[in-house]
Amino acid sequence: MTSTATELVTMPRSGLPIARMRSVYRVGDVKRRLDKLPAKEHEQLRATYERMLERGCERFQVKPSGVPAMDHLYEELPNFVAVLDEVKRQLALCSDSRDALEITPMLLLGPPGVGKTHFAREIAQLLGTGMGFLSMSSLTAGWVLSGASSQWKGARPGKVFETLVDGEYANPVMVVDEIDKSGGEHAYDPLGALYSLLEHDTAGAFTDEFAEVPIDASQVIWVATANDERAIPDPLLNRMNVFEVRAPDRDAARTIATRLYRGIRSDHDWGNRFAPAPADDVLDAMSQLAPREMRRAWSCAFGNAKLAGRNVIEVRDLPEAQGRKAAIGFVQ
Repeated sequence: MTSTATELVTMPRSGLPIARMRSVYRVGDVKRRLDKLPAKEHEQLRATYERMLERGCERFQVKPSGVPAMDHLYEELPNFVAVLDEVKRQLALCSDSRDALEITPMLLLGPPGVGKTHFAREIAQLLGTGMGFLSMSSLTAGWVLSGASSQWKGARPGKVFETLVDGEYANPVMVVDEIDKSGGEHAYDPLGALYSLLEHDTAGAFTDEFAEVPIDASQVIWVATANDERAIPDPLLNRMNVFEVRAPDRDAARTIATRLYRGIRSDHDWGNRFAPAPADDVLDAMSQLAPREMRRAWSCAFGNAKLAGRNVIEVRDLPEAQGRKAAIGFVQ
C-alpha cells in the first residue's frame, strides 16, 4: 500500500516529536466497499465504512527530533538496560534523517511481575505515538488481531484495524501481552496475522477480514511479552529481537521501591505526613517483591501505618511475602 505524507512539522527542542501526516488507507477503497453494500444489510460494516470516511485517512506519524532523554527510564527500569540501549541506538539512527521511526519488533521474555508491560507503556509515552494493547491470555479466536468476516454473527474489526482507524497515529506502539499464552481453535491460529504484520513489506497492505480494506500497518512498533519462549513458533521468534528480562537484583529492587514510595507520597496531600524516604529494613523487605507488586504493597503499608497512629512505615505494615505473591494477611 502506497502512503502519502504532508510536509514535516518540527518541534523546537531536540527530543520532542517531529510529526507528519500519513495515509493509513485509501478513501476511494472505502467508498467502493460502501457503495457495494446492500441497502439494508451489514449495518455494523456500513457504520465502520462511514466512520472511516468521516475521520479521513490521515494519521500522525511521529518520531523524536533527537535522541530523547531516557535517564529516568534507566533509573525506573534498571533490569531493562539492554532493551533501552537497543531502543536508544535505533532512535539515534533515524533522529537526524528524514527516515521514519523504525524499531525492530521486540519480545520481552521473563517471569511475571518484572515490569514487561509497564516497559511497553513507558516506551509508547517516550515516543509519543499512542498505544494499542492486546492480551493474548484472554483470547479464544484468531480474529482479534485481524478481524472476523462480516458474514459471521457478532463479527467486528481486529485490534490492529481499530488502533489505526480509531486512533490518532500511523505508528502506534502495539503491545501483544503474554504472546505465549495465546489460545484458539485448532484450525485458526490466533497468531497467524502476526506473520505478515511483523514484516514491513507485507504489513503495508494488511487487510482486516471484517472491513476488507487494505490498511498500512507498516509503521506499527511491536512489543510482545512472554514468560516462556518455547510456546512461540520459531518463525515469529525470528522476526523479533528477543530480550531476556530478569527480576531486578537487590540494589535495583530497592531503587524501584524507593521511587515508588516517593511517587505515592508526593501524589497525595497525606503523603507530607510521612518520612521523605523509607527505612533500610523496609526497603530490604520490599526488595523481595516483584516490581508490579510494590505499588500495592506501599499503599497497604501507608494505610496500615496510619491506622497504627504512625507516620513512619515499619516492616510489619507490609503485606507478608509468600514466594512471588503478596499474602492477604499482614505481619503483626
